[in-house]
This record gives sequence, C-alpha cells and structure tokens, in this order.
Amino acid sequence: MLVSLIAAIVAALLYGIAAVMQAIAVRAASNKPAEDASGGVDPGLVVRLLGQWRFVVSMGLDALGFVAQLIALHRLPLFAVQAFVASNLAVTAVVASWLIGVKLSWREWAAVLGVVAGVGLLGASAGAEGAAQVGAVFKLALIVAIAGLAVLGLAAAKLNEPYRTTALGLTAGFGYGVLSIAARVLTGFSPLELARDPAAYAVAAAGIISFVFYATALESGSVTVATAAVVLAETIPPAVIGVIFLGDQTRPGLSVVAWGGFFIAVASAVMLARFGEAHHTEDVAMADAAARRQANAGPAAAGLLSWWPVDLQFFHALLGTAVPDTTGAS
Repeated sequence: MLVSLIAAIVAALLYGIAAVMQAIAVRAASNKPAEDASGGVDPGLVVRLLGQWRFVVSMGLDALGFVAQLIALHRLPLFAVQAFVASNLAVTAVVASWLIGVKLSWREWAAVLGVVAGVGLLGASAGAEGAAQVGAVFKLALIVAIAGLAVLGLAAAKLNEPYRTTALGLTAGFGYGVLSIAARVLTGFSPLELARDPAAYAVAAAGIISFVFYATALESGSVTVATAAVVLAETIPPAVIGVIFLGDQTRPGLSVVAWGGFFIAVASAVMLARFGEAHHTEDVAMADAAARRQANAGPAAAGLLSWWPVDLQFFHALLGTAVPDTTGAS
C-alpha cells in the first residue's frame, strides 16, 4: 500500500513538472511576431518543439508518470488514484509560481492546500484495490465505449461555443477515465499478455482519442473550461465504476473521510484548471506579444504571465451565460 501511495504521488509530481517544462519549451520555440499573437495554430511549432530539450525531457517525464500511475492503479482504488492524478494541477501551479514567476491568487493558494489536504485524507483512508475480477465482456465494453466517445467527440467538435469546448473537454475526460479503468484491469504486462488483452487496446485507443479531443478543445477554447471538464469527467465516473464493478472500498469506518477527501481534492483541482495546459499556444503567443512591448522588462520566461483567470468560466459555459469582465477594461 505504501509503495502504491508513493507511486501515485510520483505520478502527480512528474505530470505537474512536465507541464511547466512544456510551457517553457513552447515559449522558446514560438516565433510568432507580436502582430500575429492571436493567430491560429503554428504548423511548424511541433517540429521546433522536438528540438527543445525541455520538451523532449517532459515527454519522458509524462511516460514515467504513466508507469507510476499504472503501479498505483494495481494497488489502490480508482477513486484514490484519479484524485492523485488530478492533483498534478497543484504541482504545476506551485512549480510555475517558483520557476517562471506565475502569480497565484489567494484562492489558488487555498486550492493548492485543498488538493494537499484532499489527497492526504484519501491516502489515510483508502483501502486496497478491489478484488473483483472482470471478464472479456467488460473489457470489450471499454473498447465499445471508446468508439462511442469518438463519435460523440466528432459531433461535439461541430457545436458552437460555449458548448463546444465543454463538450470536447467532457469527451476527453471520459476517455481518460476509460484509459484508467482499462489500465486497472490489465491482466499482465508481458508482450504476449498485452497482445491478448482487449484492455491493452482500450488503453491505446483511449489515450489517442482523449489527447486529440483535448487538444481540439484547447485550439480555440478556454483552457480553464476544457481542463475543468476533463478533471470532472476523468475522476468521478471511474470512481463510481471502481466501487460498483471492481470492488473498490475504503478502510473500515473511514468511508466518509475517503469520499470527503476525494471531493475536496477534485474541487480544488477544478479551481486550478487554468494550469491544465500550460503550453497552450495562444496563451503563450499573447504573453510573448506583451513581453516584446516591454523591452528589458524581465527574464525571458516573463511572457508566461498571461494566464486565463479561474473564476467560474466552466460553470458559465455549462449554463450558457456570459463570463463577467472582472479586468476593469473598457
């Protein structure tokens, strides 16, 4: 159990640090002029990113984080692991504050403390992974679910804002949730076992589809809205499925503590949703444009100070209402 808790913490740390490294790499690779700061996606950005050592290292950190997540999934209940993974947003926020000078509001610092408190409660009260076994039908159902999400994602991409970003984020989040469930029910990790296991194909398909739809949501939508939707969709459904179908449970007498910690951690992570994609191209380009207008105004990483406010953008999008302007701009 202790090894699994450590693995979950390591996964969150690696995912969070990787996000900040990617942010710095994108800023270094971006060559958009100030007058084109709000333009579309730069097709050459990915090619240039491959020449940035920070980006390459961040991909390695993401891969190691996934391995740590797999270790945690095979020893801890899904609701605990998913909450720990969502806590990587707190890591990103703190590292960004320290490394590239991103300013956190008091609400965001409170959310960071909330994440720490929530996962602490989970770690102290979560029981071992459920002993329930699943058959081929359950694993094939995961593949069917991924196919259904692919169709829903294509339909969501055709919606108009503010529904498009929310729908795409939810689709990606459900996909990441299926990925975690499939990883949890893998029978083994040898090449032969993986080749015979439908869950292995569900992991691969879910990862690809979720990444594509999340990136599509970020292409022209709010980072805060998309990431908040992903956090909610990738944590709550797998937690319920783990309890109902996989036998996940808490320590005797600590169910209230465990679920309280889960919801505190998830709610706090939603409040940090603006850090969900630190390397969002449009945000970085806009920040660079502002930085170029201030010669010698600060270190090279100062351009990353242009972040979307947390506020209640996600919930305004769900309700279809306009987000109030709190910047004081006329």
